[in-house]
Amino acid sequence: MEKPSRRSGGSVTVQDVARSAGVSAMTVSRVVNGGVNVRPSTRETVLAAIEQLNYWPNSAARSLAAGEAAQIGLLYANPSLAYLSNFLIGALEGARKVGCHLVLEPCDGDSAEAQAEGARRFASTAVQGVILPPPLSDSVPVRDELDAAGTPSVAVAVGVAQSGRSSVRIDDCAAAQAMTQHLIDLGHRRIGFVRGDPNNGSSAERWRGFAAAIESAGLDLADMPVEQGYFTFRSGIDAGERLIDRTDRPTAIFACNDDMAAAAISVAHRRGLHVPDDLSIVGFDDTSLATTTWPEITTIRQPIAAMAEAAVEMLLGQLRDRRMGQAAVVGEDRVLDHELIVRESSGPVPSVAGRPGTM
Repeated sequence: MEKPSRRSGGSVTVQDVARSAGVSAMTVSRVVNGGVNVRPSTRETVLAAIEQLNYWPNSAARSLAAGEAAQIGLLYANPSLAYLSNFLIGALEGARKVGCHLVLEPCDGDSAEAQAEGARRFASTAVQGVILPPPLSDSVPVRDELDAAGTPSVAVAVGVAQSGRSSVRIDDCAAAQAMTQHLIDLGHRRIGFVRGDPNNGSSAERWRGFAAAIESAGLDLADMPVEQGYFTFRSGIDAGERLIDRTDRPTAIFACNDDMAAAAISVAHRRGLHVPDDLSIVGFDDTSLATTTWPEITTIRQPIAAMAEAAVEMLLGQLRDRRMGQAAVVGEDRVLDHELIVRESSGPVPSVAGRPGTM
């Protein structure tokens, strides 16, 4: 295939695909729109060029629903507004790029029945596919309902790849291990840990990374105080109070998301502790809370918006394959990079650990 020319903006045109495949632009249009007057060998050549160049024609997206704009659903139940806003920005940008409509639907309630009902209700609408942010990305009832309805989906921020299911995620275990190692390198040997929601697969992976770093450093995991959180600010307050009010208070706290880290910082302030001089507190995600809390939070940057955008792209790929009569490619597990962001909330271990303050 010939190397395509690009417009100044860098986007691929139908002419680029035609040039690469050695056919006319009209032939490319016929293939994209499911025309029948195309030889099988020519169709395969054009589809290969489309795949190679990652061509996403708006006209193709609009034709996915028999002449109407393709509708991609986003079913959400995330308790963190900061996380959800970042996710929505990415999903909207992804939808804009491929020329589809994004339809939002909240899932009311945490029970399996509520999740199944939310998915069932959404699948009965005109959406052709669904993006699932956490925690619904790990929900078996949601997955089962969408499968029963024949509605394709892409799961975002799952803990581990799911066989036969398309997903976008980071390596939560490696990220948590890097954060824990950062605290260990600062001299901390007693690190409190605030778990995430047990219904979210990433929570288990972050705990696994924390435990791996502790054990690799030759420390006793049983000596690390652990509290359960649920990715909410309120649960971070409760867990932070239990950790900070201990007589053997840890010198650092690793909370499994920024909401809970910010909550723990607020508890420390109320107890008269200075972060990080008296106590280091770190988070995960790098949402807006990480830079609007004082002090700014050391955290793991999870590319939330990029993950949502990638999920839309993957889902439209499945729908495009269906529209062109091909077997949709499912089961892709796309792992994006994470980054340790060091800010003001983490510092060296205090020479003498202070005692818990009072209300």
